[in-house]
Amino acid sequence: MCGRRDPRGVMFETTPHGNRTTRPIRLLFVLLVGALVAGALTVTPSPASPTGYNYPVKPFTHEHPVRGNFGDPRTLFSVPPTTEGALFGGGEFQFHFGVDISAPDGTQVYPVVSGTVVAVSAKQRRVNVSCNDGRGFEYWHISPTVSVGTHVTANETVLGRIVRGAKHVHLTELQGGTPVNPLQTGHLTPYTDRVAPLIRSISIRKSTATLELPNFLRGSVEFVADVTDTPNRPVPGIWADMPVAPARVVWRIEDLNGRAVVPDRVAVDFSRTIPSSSAFWSYYARGSYQNMSVFGNHFSYGQPGRYLYRLAHTGFDTRTLKDGVYDLVVRASDIRGNATCDSLRFTVHNRPGWIDG
Repeated sequence: MCGRRDPRGVMFETTPHGNRTTRPIRLLFVLLVGALVAGALTVTPSPASPTGYNYPVKPFTHEHPVRGNFGDPRTLFSVPPTTEGALFGGGEFQFHFGVDISAPDGTQVYPVVSGTVVAVSAKQRRVNVSCNDGRGFEYWHISPTVSVGTHVTANETVLGRIVRGAKHVHLTELQGGTPVNPLQTGHLTPYTDRVAPLIRSISIRKSTATLELPNFLRGSVEFVADVTDTPNRPVPGIWADMPVAPARVVWRIEDLNGRAVVPDRVAVDFSRTIPSSSAFWSYYARGSYQNMSVFGNHFSYGQPGRYLYRLAHTGFDTRTLKDGVYDLVVRASDIRGNATCDSLRFTVHNRPGWIDG
């Protein structure tokens, strides 16, 4: 159970597969299977299994820092960097459809699985490779050195070099044309993670811009959790200490005896795939923005993002509960099962009286 509470340098990918296009605890536990796999990989890195694969940069069997997680917010605001802009501003928003692997500019990038080049874009700095097992891989922020139709071999063929200023290669894995999380066990190998996400705060809103005091709730409200995770390994340079998204956020409501009155509900789950970008603001709460976000002509250099999650995607009606005192319990976990938990106590009072009749 949960313990109680007493643009320069930024790259925007353009996805051709279903997402809206954009520009450049206190309780900690490890799931048994995740721990065994992670431990084995750390002690004796081995070549990829028939379904797994190694890193696209040398040394291939060495674990490299992943500075951008699958599902991270990717935000490009068309408004100035103000509170109002972050809460209500327009722009282009999507879920990160791959992982960003940190590496120096100029680093050679190789295919993680052998296949055939099916698309090359010098403008988008991208190479797409199709494999004969139904999978596909995209490599972004590289200067291509291959052409369409070329057969490429894992760990041998140079697809290109990381372009100046990128300091990473973005890797997308596709299954049947749908992006899947490369950090799942049995995919990108080796990959370990032993640090649980951090629940920075839990809050309740009456509207996008109005916070509610948890001491007295009535009608419909919105539950919001500020949750971040840390990269698997230290990231060099200006991207050090920048947050990444957790793999999963789950919530429930308990009475004072710890009994669930609203059972576990999933707020977000990036462990396998991502939602459509059209649903971005149903999962991320307004006030969210990416690391080094762009607001109009302003580039937030060196500034970390803010990752806020809407626990109930369409809001929560407190009238579904009896008047009384409850705990909103939130649990966040990473792709290897490390989890953290926190709670916020609140009071429901919908019957007439007290404040407004």
